[in-house]
Amino acid sequence: MITAIVLIHAAADSIPETAQAIADIEGVAEVYSCAGDVDLIAIVRVKAHQDLADLIPTRISKVPGVLDTDTHIAFRSYSRADTESAFEIGIDDN
Repeated sequence: MITAIVLIHAAADSIPETAQAIADIEGVAEVYSCAGDVDLIAIVRVKAHQDLADLIPTRISKVPGVLDTDTHIAFRSYSRADTESAFEIGIDDN
């Protein structure tokens, strides 16, 4: 599974509608509205890189209200559970 983080600049007057339209696209796992340099962040999960090549420019970028996108492909996922379990290796509770 390939995960990509898509930073989206959107028209200010249509952010909620734009976010919902993006969230309704197959392959988009989550969409967050946020403060800062971008208006929306979409988490995309697809099976192949070609799926990203189809999804971002032909679907997400075409949603009314989307002005620009910047896509970042994730290499590895880290979570608190992963970090905590790494520190437990070799610890004997006896």
